[in-house]
Amino acid sequence: MDEESTIFIFIDDEPRPIAEVKSPVNFELDTRKLVDGNHTLKVVSKDPSGKEGIRLIPFVVRNGPAIAIEGIRENAVVDGVLPLMINAYGKGDQKSFLIEGSETPQSIPAWVWTLIIGFAGWAMYYLARYISLTQ
Repeated sequence: MDEESTIFIFIDDEPRPIAEVKSPVNFELDTRKLVDGNHTLKVVSKDPSGKEGIRLIPFVVRNGPAIAIEGIRENAVVDGVLPLMINAYGKGDQKSFLIEGSETPQSIPAWVWTLIIGFAGWAMYYLARYISLTQ
């Protein structure tokens, strides 16, 4: 008598399983065949007596090129004309690393400008005090 459970593996709401295997099993899910976005892995286990157990595992696929947008955030309230900088870059063939186009240029944050202006003001203040003391 076969005492192993049978495992059926489904993606999203597909009626046919992508795999039917006996437990225990090591399984590789190739996400390159899935479109980017939200998906659900559904694992159904059926033991020799006929009882079933189901486990749903939601996951997100991001195989496509990464998209970076500077100038607007999600759920932002905006008006007028928005200058946007959009950059999209993929992983390539993953056999060689390309530097060009793999980084997204960003504007300098306001806190950095504040720090620079504060340091420059502090330096000018002490320079003026030093000059006035030496005269």
